Amino acid sequence: MAAMTPTPAPTAPETGAAASGTAPAATAAPTRRRPRPRVWRAAVLLLAGAYFLVPLVASFVFTVHVPGQGISFEAYTQLLSADGFTESLLLSLGLAAATIAASLLLAVPALVAVRLGSPRLRPVVEVMCMLPLVVPPIALVTGITTVLRWGPEHLSRTPLYQTFLAVQNEQFPVVLVLAYTVLALPFVYRSLDAGLRAIDVPTLVEAARSCGASWPYVVLRVLLPNLRASLAGAAFLTLALVLGEFTIASLLGFRPFAVWIVTISGAHARMSVAVSILSLLITWLLLLVLSRAGTNPATVSSAPRTSSTSRKES
Repeated sequence: MAAMTPTPAPTAPETGAAASGTAPAATAAPTRRRPRPRVWRAAVLLLAGAYFLVPLVASFVFTVHVPGQGISFEAYTQLLSADGFTESLLLSLGLAAATIAASLLLAVPALVAVRLGSPRLRPVVEVMCMLPLVVPPIALVTGITTVLRWGPEHLSRTPLYQTFLAVQNEQFPVVLVLAYTVLALPFVYRSLDAGLRAIDVPTLVEAARSCGASWPYVVLRVLLPNLRASLAGAAFLTLALVLGEFTIASLLGFRPFAVWIVTISGAHARMSVAVSILSLLITWLLLLVLSRAGTNPATVSSAPRTSSTSRKES
């Protein structure tokens, strides 16, 4: 009688599978994430592009299509020879440059001083800078007009009389620069405040001062390079505000670029639309230039070392 070899006992998974009468389930394959459909993204981009481009294309067609004559570019070729075009454009660009300089000279030192010396005054400075958004431009013009009328009447025998006359010079009205600076303060403040929050101002200043750098050197060579993007944004917003501002300049009797466009719109409709399109293109080009200037890598110059520092290192 042959010896019977004992059969090995089934393992636990085999026993459970045999008991249930089913084969062991295979491991589930990893599920692949479906790529997000790009149809909606393309549709949104097309709608946004149509929203901006369709009015521009319609305006361009209006300027070049003359009923009964076909295509004509006279609205664009006659711009340079139009009365007041060059003068008004140069005046607006000059006002924009002066406003940008005045706004930055006021805002940058004030915000840096608040950030370093007294952070508790930040809400006060913020409220003061944001007030022009609350005051309507018509109310601002009324106040400026009242002051300009009151000054020559009561200060005719003082040296300030000539000052009131100088700020109202039609060649370059300084009063518009002052008014535009007030209007641009909220945008300049927001842009610079965001830039100052992104960097550690106290650490940079302490490091530069410990190396012997003066305060002008710290501001010009340490802080401003790190605020390049914020300065470019503030400059562009101010430029766009000055080029498109109409109410204050019109009520004060001056004729910058925006007022000139409205003035010729009655007699030369196509030319006024052509000028509007060109001004929009000029604004876009300036935006590209300022954005390129703001995206360049900021380099922080090393502060000058004092003689004592160099002795220690030697």
